[in-house]
Amino acid sequence: MSQKPSIPKGTRDFSPAEMAKRNYIFDTIRQVYALYGFRPIETPALENLSTLMGKYGEEGDKLLFKVLNSGDFRADVSPDDFRAESPARLSARFCDKGLRYDLTVPFARYVVQHRDELQLPFKRYQIQPVWRADRPQKGRYREFYQCDADVVGSDSLLNEVELVQIIDEVFTRFGIRVSIRLNNRKILAGIAEVIGAPERLVDITVAIDKLDKIGPERVAAELLAGGLSEEAVARLQPILSTGGTNADKLAAMRDLFAGCPVGQKGVDEVTFVLDALQGAALRNALELDLTLARGLNYYTGCIFEVKALDVQIGSITGGGRYDDLTGIFGMPGLSGVGISFGADRIYDVLTQLDLYPRTAAGGVRLLFINFGPAEAACCLRYAALARRAGIATEVYPDSVKMKKQMSYANALGVPFVALVGEDEMKAGRVTLKDMATGEQQSLTPEELVARLA
Repeated sequence: MSQKPSIPKGTRDFSPAEMAKRNYIFDTIRQVYALYGFRPIETPALENLSTLMGKYGEEGDKLLFKVLNSGDFRADVSPDDFRAESPARLSARFCDKGLRYDLTVPFARYVVQHRDELQLPFKRYQIQPVWRADRPQKGRYREFYQCDADVVGSDSLLNEVELVQIIDEVFTRFGIRVSIRLNNRKILAGIAEVIGAPERLVDITVAIDKLDKIGPERVAAELLAGGLSEEAVARLQPILSTGGTNADKLAAMRDLFAGCPVGQKGVDEVTFVLDALQGAALRNALELDLTLARGLNYYTGCIFEVKALDVQIGSITGGGRYDDLTGIFGMPGLSGVGISFGADRIYDVLTQLDLYPRTAAGGVRLLFINFGPAEAACCLRYAALARRAGIATEVYPDSVKMKKQMSYANALGVPFVALVGEDEMKAGRVTLKDMATGEQQSLTPEELVARLA
């Protein structure tokens, strides 16, 4: 007996009904991006590992899916090499390509590679799948879509302001209540400096990024185990627990950073963004969160994260400024800032809260019943008329029992069925049945189209 086929853990199949809902998510995000002047691009699923490695920190590098070189990838490796070399070093010799981990680093590569073709500032959006060799769990997948928007070639904090407005608009359209969290990596760098550990910024941010998942005690333990002094950890904890309004937190940070220019710069940047959004009439809460770290190494300024208020799930949007990213590819000094919507998590939130509009279901609106060759030929003409009016229409392909055809319509949730028998053909009319009410009407083909359009 053959083994039942399966798919890898952390990946999913999507039915037509699920795809209609996913397309509703993608289309909504595309529409908002376009409103703000962003234009679409696409990049390959495969990137050179030289493009990807070293851009996400040590933990991110471990989550890259590496692809074995074509042909005999072992040709230049002797049996002694196999015994002597570590798995990491062997994979480096066996693989020179990998699946993209996110869309931001490939975008930076795209900007550098196509610099002469771009008008700066360049605003792009990109909706494509990414892959991470992570442990699958609720809300965390190995293959998932990101919906990115980025601006490169502009230092202006107005870009950050617009990205917050985009986040607010998208989730308002979805009907999802969210908390938009804001911080700045310069503030985090200032905190590392005032606790006496400026050289440990990466370690501190990676640990802080886990606060929501493992709690403050385990974060402190992780920092101590990593070599941060007890005194530094003790000074860090009350800073991260600073409470009050956004203004209260900013005032506390200004006092804390009295002799720390980098920290003051971070406070200034956050203050600008918050002040600029005062008159924007945001419909979701915007909070300065000093514990927000976004553990990726390439962020250098404002950082964002979004949490759904009515569902227990991880962040559903994130992003930030990355002044130095393109410098890695030989183009220093080109500033960028962007956000990424987690489409798969948004899908789960919309499903749990039952927020999909009826129109998101998609599918066929009109099915013509097939009574035989002559009737089917007539139905094809009427179906063409309906499709030209934008009505999704099917003609059942086989002349089988009507009960089977009606069952097909019910199973697919088709709202209207059209019957064209011998009498209807002679009269040039169609019997239209509303599947929800059972009501039937005799209409001309033109009247049918007007009724459904």
